[in-house]
Amino acid sequence: MNRRFALIAALATAALTATPLAAAPARKPAAARPLARPAPLGDTVRVTMVTALGPIELELDHAHAPVTVENFMRYVDSRRFDGMTFYRAMKLKWGEQPNGLIQTGLRGNPAKVFKPIAHEPTSQTGILHKAGTLSMARLAPGTATSDFSILLSDLTGLDADPASNDPELRAGYAAFGHVVGGMDVVRKIWDSPVSPTAGEGAMKGQLLAPEIKVLTVRRSVMPVSAPAATPNAAP
Repeated sequence: MNRRFALIAALATAALTATPLAAAPARKPAAARPLARPAPLGDTVRVTMVTALGPIELELDHAHAPVTVENFMRYVDSRRFDGMTFYRAMKLKWGEQPNGLIQTGLRGNPAKVFKPIAHEPTSQTGILHKAGTLSMARLAPGTATSDFSILLSDLTGLDADPASNDPELRAGYAAFGHVVGGMDVVRKIWDSPVSPTAGEGAMKGQLLAPEIKVLTVRRSVMPVSAPAATPNAAP
């Protein structure tokens, strides 16, 4: 089994095992003030994720991955990402270190997740899996909801390979933006302790203990002087 296929298999297994085993009894939610209608999305969208270890600034490529970015912003604008946790740090043994990713999301919480979205492969968007890239977690293509990863290194094995006979490799994963500030915080999360026993299969030894809380996820202002950039886009 080559590294590319092993990486795809590990991520698919992770998306499956990230679903909680049991949901807590439903409670009637408290009345909340309606949120203001969100502003239309531009070609590029900035988001600030405040974690327990510091802020991470994200830039989303709405121009090239509209379905994925609009889905992500639906969670942001409804504040459903507030209080989630980074629960996984995948630390690959090969290559230059740090090599791997961290993962967060709502882990299939039926009270919070929206319907799955259409898959936007890298062969369509041109957004490649480089260090700092944001990438959706999924099982089969078209099953992604809320969970996503931030890459610590270039992981080209996650890019779509249209020439492959394997449907997983042909589809790859959906990248939709990148970190523009706070990669030191990403590294702190990746360096955080993991449980040696928690998790099953590919997830064993990758679950953070304790998990790192995400306090808020909000839109932020795009710098006026900064042009919309897509440094991870294919030439």
